Order: sequence, then structure tokens, then C-alpha cells
Amino acid sequence: MLKYFAKRLRSSIESSSVPDEESTPAPQPLPPPPPQILFENIENLSSEVEIVADPGLRKLIEEYDVGARDRIRKEYVAMDPCQPRGHNFSRKKWVKTIDVSERFGLKTVIGWSIVFQRMQPFVSGGVGSAHIEARIQFEGFKNQRQSVEYSFSSGKHELEVAYRKCLTSTLKRKFLELLKWYSSECPEVAAVVGMNAPGNNQMIAPKIQKQLVNACAVETTNAILADLGDRWFTLLLDEARDCSVKEQMTVVIRYVNKHGEVIERFMVVVHVATTTTACLKEAIDSLFAKYGLSVARLRGQGYDGASNMSGEFNGLKSLIMKENPYALYVHCFAHQLQLLVVTVAQANQYVCDFMWIVGSIVNTSASSCKRDDKLRQLEHDKKVKLLERGEISFGRGLNQETSLARPGDTRWGFHHSTLCRIEQMWPSVIEVLQNLIDDGNRSSKGLSRTLVERMERYEFVFILLLMKCILAITNHLSTVLQEKDQNIVNAMRLINNVKCKLQKLRYYGWDILLEDVKKFCNTNFIEIINMTDNINSRSRLKRDGKNVNFDHYFHVEIFCEVINIILQEMDSRFFETTTDLLIYMSCLDPRNSFSRFDVHKLVRLAHFCEDDFSWNERMLVEQELETYIDDVRSDERFEGISDLGALAKKMIETMKNRVFPLVYRMIELSLLLPVATATVERMFSAVNIVKIDLRNRIGDEWMNDNLVVYIEKDVFNTVDNELILQRFQNMESRRMQLSRIR
Repeated sequence: MLKYFAKRLRSSIESSSVPDEESTPAPQPLPPPPPQILFENIENLSSEVEIVADPGLRKLIEEYDVGARDRIRKEYVAMDPCQPRGHNFSRKKWVKTIDVSERFGLKTVIGWSIVFQRMQPFVSGGVGSAHIEARIQFEGFKNQRQSVEYSFSSGKHELEVAYRKCLTSTLKRKFLELLKWYSSECPEVAAVVGMNAPGNNQMIAPKIQKQLVNACAVETTNAILADLGDRWFTLLLDEARDCSVKEQMTVVIRYVNKHGEVIERFMVVVHVATTTTACLKEAIDSLFAKYGLSVARLRGQGYDGASNMSGEFNGLKSLIMKENPYALYVHCFAHQLQLLVVTVAQANQYVCDFMWIVGSIVNTSASSCKRDDKLRQLEHDKKVKLLERGEISFGRGLNQETSLARPGDTRWGFHHSTLCRIEQMWPSVIEVLQNLIDDGNRSSKGLSRTLVERMERYEFVFILLLMKCILAITNHLSTVLQEKDQNIVNAMRLINNVKCKLQKLRYYGWDILLEDVKKFCNTNFIEIINMTDNINSRSRLKRDGKNVNFDHYFHVEIFCEVINIILQEMDSRFFETTTDLLIYMSCLDPRNSFSRFDVHKLVRLAHFCEDDFSWNERMLVEQELETYIDDVRSDERFEGISDLGALAKKMIETMKNRVFPLVYRMIELSLLLPVATATVERMFSAVNIVKIDLRNRIGDEWMNDNLVVYIEKDVFNTVDNELILQRFQNMESRRMQLSRIR
């Protein structure tokens, strides 16, 4: 119908513009068309107007400005149908009592089927009903190819093909520099981009670029949500400041996909006004409502140890557990391990003094560009001599140029790397400090002389090698815990292994450590003390009026005490390893032919998760567990599996997840519990790449769209271009329209 009126209107204009052959006056020029309404004031509509999915809560379209109504309608059209999620409806039959006859006083109870039959005329209606008219208007609004504007501006099919090529090339290469390079490499793209593109379809306007990236980000997020489906998931989040001093909260979800793989996906980065618990909870609720996530499907929470996150009464994890008690909270294991190192450095007075000296050495040697260059040059000359003598080899990644690294309380692994570099660059560091004593000012001379004197003591070398040995054990654990597919059962096993290594070091590592210290002192001309001599010059080391010898000082007050503090801190901080729930989950460990498998404990696990196992399933789980363990122990395909994640993948490959669904459900719940928030920390590193000092005014929505596409590039590469093109087209009314490719 619209095409018909457009055709009639075009023909009337053409006929009126032809003059008569006789005395018809010359046609006057037509008045200019009315200016088109520009959407300049609603460019950031999604941030200014609240788009609510629930039709019962949204504002009427008549309450918005006239120029913004079409844009708002398109926002609602682009959204999926509103479906209630996470509600538990009772299974009662709804009935309705209807008076049939007042004369006889009879009342009839009518079920849903009869009520539906009587309501059918009001729901569907006949021709011309309100429901049918609304549906026709909705479909006509979605199909912009029926509009009068499109009928006037539509051209040939070749023009639409060129428009599609231009849009697709700009979609995948959204920056102008890359677009120029891409057009130079591909002649087909060069024919439709840049100056060769149609006048109004060059795709270089900032608004168009933002809309394209937004379409890419939305479709990428939709692909992640489609992969998640109705599965359980875990929430990981943290907050930090960006370069423009704005507090940003990064949200990551963790779930097990259909292939049995543990997946951690970036969802969104949200600007929060404050870091209070109420503000964070409000941001999470709005995020769940926006993406259709249900709190009832939440099975885990992973945060740091801040009070606003892990508080027992008013923390974020407590507020979420009030809504869903099965959303178990796990403090980031890697973060706890780092705090453990800091605690040890503060608890033992000798280690505390040592760490202060190490920090002063790094700051003094590498704080100045001149000293840092001198340190690098000395190391370079030393390595060249060693290469010439054949004592070291060269190759990719071997003997690279290094410098001292500053240790930090929140930098995982930096303490170990700092101590290793001090040991490796010992002569160069001593020479730089000695040059500062000779050529520096008065304040730097005194500090450098003190540092050199402390470094050339036997005590400093002993604590250096001791802490290096201890941190090497814990640093490996920290590196393994930061893997994305790490699970709680494997993490518990690794923590127990670290405890065993530390106890072994305490009982059998004393003599080995003394030999290493002696060898280092002989190499660097440091005086070696006699362990049997008494320490008479240090009054602080006297106990009950008796002198203390060096053996007691180094062995008991430093070596044993430091290791004991670490073991005690590990027992107190990793308290999750002693809870009943994780003990039950550890029974699923497939190592050593499922040696830790315990049917009774796993039955308790099913009873603990009452919301995930129905009453009938809890009655049948024991029999299924007994059949499962006999089956997998006799199956050769399950031999050699030593990890819970590999067990889940193997069950999917062998289709045993369908044979033993209750057992696989337990495995999935165990894999969901988070181990570390390293993925969230990686997201903040990506924020520092996208939002830098030169781009510190980038908007929150624009930054989030870029981050979604940049971080989840593997998901973005799987998204069909047609979905993105159609979403871009539906954002607002456009002069050129694309037909769907079927």
C-alpha cells in the first residue's frame, strides 16, 4: 500500500512539473523540502533514556519527544521478547467461578481450557480488531523497505550490493587506516569505499562508526548468552580506577559449555559512582535484568577480600546469598597467596628489615635513568664476556636484557622475580651503588653506603636465598591458579602439595641452604661466619640472660619461624579446603583410578544442593554413583585422567553424561566454583590499552563496546556478518535498506 501511494505521489509531481504547450506560465521552482529531523540530541539515547524490557514497567511512547520516538521504538523492536526468568510458580490449577444463572443461584467452576476459549475472541480477534491492527503496524515498522522515504530513494539492485560491500568492509575494519589498507589490498572493496562510495554511504562519520561497533558488541554478547543458555554460571567481578579517575567495575561470568569445557567470558565494564555495597548490588541487578540472567542460576561468586565484597553481614556476597544461598563465595586463591607473602614479610622482624632493604636497593639503583642505563650496560658487558668464553649460550628468550623489578603488595610473583634479579645482577648492583657513594650527593652517599654494607653481610645473603626458595614454591602455585580452566578440586590438591613441599624444606632443606649460601659468599667475596660462635655483640638476641649462637639464630629464629608462619597462614587463609562441601567435591577427583571416590560423601553433596537435585533424584543418586564408578574404572578410555576438567570433557565425548546425568551434574557444579579472579585482572589490562591518556575522554558505552569486541575476539569472529548488518540497519531509519539474505 505504501509503495502504491509513493508511486502515485511521484507521478503527480512529474505531471505537475510539465508545462502546457499554450500559455501556461513557466513553472516556479518548488519550495525546499522541510528539514529532516536530526537525532543530534539523542545520540546517546541508551544512556539517557531507560529502556525497560517489561511492557508493564516502560513509559508510554507518547511521553517521549516526537523526534526520539522512532529511535525508541527501534530500541524496543531490537530487544528480545520479555520472558520472566527465575520465578518458581506453584503447580496449582487456576480456576475461576462464573455466575451462570442468577435465577437458579447456580455457580459453575470453569477450568483454564474454558476460560481460554471464552477469551479467544479478545486475544486474536477478527479482521480489523485491535490486535490485528497492532500486529500489522508492528510488522510495517520493522520493514523499512515499505516506507515512502525508501520508495523515493530506492535504486537499482547494484546500488544495494555496493552498499552491502561498503558496510561489510567497514564493519570488520572499523578504523580508517585499516580501511585504506584493506581497500588497497582488495580491489572489490576499493571500488565501493572512500571517494568511490556513494555520497551518503561512506561510513566514515563518528556516529556511524560507534553504531557499527555497538552492533558488533551486542551480537558478540548475544552469542555468549546463547552459548550460556540456561546453564548455571559463576559471577566474577572487581573494580579499579581508569586513567580518567573513574571507578570501573568489570564483570566476568564462568560456566561449563556443552563440550564440558570451563569458559570465562567478559560481559561488561560498568562505571560505578561509588564502591559501596548498595551501588555494586544495584549495578549487578541492572546487568542481570538487561541480559536476562537469573540469580537463581548463580552457583558461585569470586571476589577479592575487601570488606565491601566479602563482608559477612553487609558485603556484596552476603546480599546475593540472601537471594540465592547456593551462590557460594570463594575468596580469590591467588590474591590470598599474595597476601600470605606480605604477611610473612611483616610478621618476622628479620624478613621485614630484609624486604625494606630490597625495596631501597631497587629504588636507589633503578630510580634514575642514568643509574638504570649504567646497570643495563654492566649486565650487557658481563654477558658478552660470558658468551665469548662459552659459559652461557644465546638464543630466543635466553640471556635477555633485564633490570630490577619493584616488588608490590598486589603484584603476583614480583617478589620472586625481584630477588632472582638481585642475585643474578649482584656485582652490577654493587658497582652502581659504589659509584653513587663516590659521585653522589650527601644524602645518596649515606644511603648507598648503608645498602652496600647490608648486602655484604652473611645475614642478607642467607635471607635472600631462603625467601627465593620459598617464593619459588608459592610462585609456581600462583601461576597455576591464574589459569582460566582451573577448578577448585585441582586447586585444593595443589595447595596440599605446596604444604608438603614447605614441610619437606623445613625438615631436609637446612643443609642444602647452607651450602648454597656458602657458595654464593665465596663467589662474591663475602665473609662466612662460624655457626657455633656466640653472638655477644647483639643484646637483642639474648634470651633469659643467655647468649645465642649463630646456628640458633639462623636456624630457629629465621629459617623455621618463617616456614612455620607460612604454613599457619595457609591453614587459616585457605579455610575453604576444610569445609564439608569441598571435601565432598574432592571425591570426584579421577586421579589414581578414582581412589578418592566415596559414594556416601557424594550422596551428601546431592542432599546439600537441594535446589539442583529433586527428591526423586536424591533417592536415585546412590545407585547411579555405584554404577558409574564400576563403569569408568573398567573403561580404558578413562585411564590416565588426572584432572576434573578432563573428566568432564571425556564424559561428553563418550556420551556418558547422558547415561549418568546426576554424576555429570555434580562434576559441573564442582567446575563452576571459581579459583582466582585473574581473568578480571586481565580485563583491567585491556582497559588500560583501550583507554589511555590520549583517549581519556572516551565514553563509557563506546569504551565498553570496544572492549567486548577486543577481548572476546574469538567469539566475534564466529558471529555472522548478516546479524550485525541487520542490527545496524534497525538502529534508526536509513536512506538505503538491506534485504535479508536467506
